[in-house]
Amino acid sequence: MKTLIVSQEEKMVRKRLLLLLKPFDVYPSHEPSVISSSNSLKVFRYLNDRMLVHKSAINFCQNILKKKPVDWKAVFRNDVSQAISDVDLVITVGGDGTLLQASHFMDDRIPVLGVNSDPTRPEELEKLNEEFDASRSTGYLCASTANNFEQILDEILENLYEPSELARMAISINSKLIPTSALNDVLLAHPCPATVSRFSFRSGRNEKPSSLVHCRSSGFRVSTAAGSTAAMLSAGGSAMPILSNDLQYIVREPISPVVLSHLMHGHVKFDERLEVTWFCREGLVYIDGSHLVHPIGHGDVIKLSSMAPRLKVYLPRHLLSQ
Repeated sequence: MKTLIVSQEEKMVRKRLLLLLKPFDVYPSHEPSVISSSNSLKVFRYLNDRMLVHKSAINFCQNILKKKPVDWKAVFRNDVSQAISDVDLVITVGGDGTLLQASHFMDDRIPVLGVNSDPTRPEELEKLNEEFDASRSTGYLCASTANNFEQILDEILENLYEPSELARMAISINSKLIPTSALNDVLLAHPCPATVSRFSFRSGRNEKPSSLVHCRSSGFRVSTAAGSTAAMLSAGGSAMPILSNDLQYIVREPISPVVLSHLMHGHVKFDERLEVTWFCREGLVYIDGSHLVHPIGHGDVIKLSSMAPRLKVYLPRHLLSQ
């Protein structure tokens, strides 16, 4: 009787992958016709180098995938307009912005792995500090770079690396649920940044809400734990444990007596919600930066909570140990 030898690759279930790519049009496409200074030319050439490094990372990841027992296709993030389905894993190549955009089309079933295609180099930042900002791609939520992509991918395919579940924010306007949940943060503000925003808010449970807080400020920001180290931290908030289910809010540049300052910043528990009533003729709800925007007007009620489907993300291991 002939013995059937099954290879390791045949033992593994063939997975379906979507490779979601940061586009090239975010970089300058040609050298400017008028160069105001030699420093401007340096910046242009530096940004052009960033595009080449990003392209190289994409090619590298694709070549790795060609060697693996997986079915995959590559799509630029701007070409995605419908919910992502029929795949076992989404791999984003770019930075946190690409992962954020992917999350807007994903439910709580499909995990995502972020590949930072061009990580910032601290020594380069220091060297070029007097010339220009040499920051590269931000990859706070990205577990991989081109350097360790194959290792991380193998661990995922062999079920040796488990995804974490990150809290997302549910948003409703006048009791109508917005179909997109926020992974990082939500900003309520007037369309003109120089115009004062007027609103009132309260937090708590339905049966036991807090007192109403009336505000005149430059806006109102609410973040998840994943977004607490981004704009929230820059605005004076605090970093939260990455797996926390709470929300954090801060009133931007409030016009109020100092005695009320303790009401301008706080946290909302998982089983609580924020309710904001808008008192300007115009307003915008920004979801995860400028990716998604919804208009609001005088008297509109915006409700925010962490009662949204979680997002499965393969996180950098150092985040889980904090």
